[in-house]
Amino acid sequence: MRMQDFRRSTQPRGVVAAELVLVALLLSFVLLGGGAAFAATEPGIHGDGSQVRAVLVRPAPVSETPALHPAVVLIVGAFLVMLLPRWVRAAAVVALPAFSFWYIFTVLEPGMAVTLPLMDFSLEVLRVDRLSKIFAMILSAVGVIACIYAFHHASRREQAAALLYNAGAIGVTFAGDYFTLYAFWELMAIASTVLIWARRSPASAAAGKRYVLVHLLGGAILLGGILVHYHETGSIAFEQFDPDGTSRAAWWVLIGFLVNAAVPPLGSWLPDSYPRATITGAIFCSALTTKTAVYALIRGFPGWEILVVLGVIMALYGVVYAVLANDIRELLAYHIISQVGYMVAGVGLGSELSINGATAHAVCHILYKSVLFMGAGAVIYTTGKEKLTELGGFVRRQKLIFGLYMIGAFSISGFPLWNGFISKSMVTAAAHGDHSYTAFMLLMLASVGTFLHTGLKLPYGIWFGKDVGIEPTKVPVNMVVALAIGGLLCTWLGIQPGVLYEHLPFVVNWNPYTASHIVEMVQLLVFTFFVFYLFIPKLGGEPTISMDTDVLYRKSAPLARAVFVSGISRLFTLCADLALAATRSVTQFLRNPLDKIPGSLERLPSDEPGYDEDRDRRSFGVSLTLTLLAFVVLAVWTLWVGRR
Repeated sequence: MRMQDFRRSTQPRGVVAAELVLVALLLSFVLLGGGAAFAATEPGIHGDGSQVRAVLVRPAPVSETPALHPAVVLIVGAFLVMLLPRWVRAAAVVALPAFSFWYIFTVLEPGMAVTLPLMDFSLEVLRVDRLSKIFAMILSAVGVIACIYAFHHASRREQAAALLYNAGAIGVTFAGDYFTLYAFWELMAIASTVLIWARRSPASAAAGKRYVLVHLLGGAILLGGILVHYHETGSIAFEQFDPDGTSRAAWWVLIGFLVNAAVPPLGSWLPDSYPRATITGAIFCSALTTKTAVYALIRGFPGWEILVVLGVIMALYGVVYAVLANDIRELLAYHIISQVGYMVAGVGLGSELSINGATAHAVCHILYKSVLFMGAGAVIYTTGKEKLTELGGFVRRQKLIFGLYMIGAFSISGFPLWNGFISKSMVTAAAHGDHSYTAFMLLMLASVGTFLHTGLKLPYGIWFGKDVGIEPTKVPVNMVVALAIGGLLCTWLGIQPGVLYEHLPFVVNWNPYTASHIVEMVQLLVFTFFVFYLFIPKLGGEPTISMDTDVLYRKSAPLARAVFVSGISRLFTLCADLALAATRSVTQFLRNPLDKIPGSLERLPSDEPGYDEDRDRRSFGVSLTLTLLAFVVLAVWTLWVGRR
């Protein structure tokens, strides 16, 4: 919710747009219904139906110990680059995550581990298996792309924060114990907040404050769960929780992870903060926080059925709110929630196919979402505008950026030949194979909204539509290069899915390029385009404000501040004033007690001056003499007793 104004986004055209999308989804549901019924009798269309439960087994240990931790390299580099001159610093910022990627890809092997002692604990700061390695690789890779995109940017603070943010994400993926995970988890929260505040606007300052408070709350819940888990088990090892167990700690840890995964109603921080980050900082934000949360869910909670429900809600929630978005990065932010919903649902299904699908979709999402945010960032950088109602009609003056953006749009929409097609289908096939037909249908419906908004509404609103006379400035070469690299990777993985599949946690027996799957997706996409074409005038941006679940703490913030901040502050101030007054009175009394006792013989006549310490204090010479004499007597007695 954007709270400069509390107007509901129920303007006539907004309502019509929402209704049209719902009608489109309903029609898609009807059209897919027959296909789903047929697919239920033809398992080969969406998987073979034999769902093997996913169990993450620790690989056999290897004798070789890695000399470096990739996260430590980035942390040390973050402080060192601040001492370098501008262009050397920019090159170093690119080189550090590039080295991290090379090191993870070539040196680290499943089975490697590094354990450090800390008091009575054993911290497994580095645990390498197939799951942690693929996540660390893609997180490092997107760090390289984002740093190239930001090469022209000279802010030391942002460059250091970006490296620390990347280090925190990689540290989480390699953490083998909860204490290590928590340390890197909080590092991510702090570093990402800096990237939001770095924009230095009132909106970013307020959004950053809300962002860090929500994440510190989530971190506190996570820490509470870790401590309860240690109390229950005596272990801090980060392992899988039993979905049929009754551990209280598991639920606290799960909530802590769900906050970072932006699961409704805990996820409104994401569309509130990401559009207010810097143009370059938003690339890191879009890639790191939610995907490390997905990794943590895969590691700790595969097979938890509640995640299927939450994932489906996320997929539809993000699509519906994207209908109402006018800010281009806010629309993309809502689609982060929607796409992460597929991953969360895949974790909840808990089969090897669904875990592979969640992992593959996280990898693909990091790539295509970075392309989408880089394309939107290039528009903001060259036009100074970020609202759909302020843009339009300059596609001929920005053809290259439009073309590169559309690669990301095709990818997120699941077009054949792009990477979204090869990953999203694994999750939906796993849902179908698990006989979760409702989840399967609703996830397919969410694909309609994704293409409608990210693939059609957004590019049409930005580059087509009515020409508002915008003359975009030149896009820096490094931004174009980063976009091209991201687009190339999206296309490469879409054409060669085996490159990705061979690194997934489990053996992959899945071919996305079947005739039935291609026909299914083409039907969905063509139908969605047809709906958009018919109702183009009704699906444009509206200068309205969308109420999200953050309205609960935004509206209650003044009252909470008055009760828990101002009220408690006033209470402490009152107590302090009373204590000072009491102390002052006692001090005044003890300065000359006789002067305060009525009828005292020592009381001075009223016509004489008040208390004078030189005149009224008794000499302490006698007291000092008696004290010294007592010590002498005590010493003599001690010596005499000792001789006996």
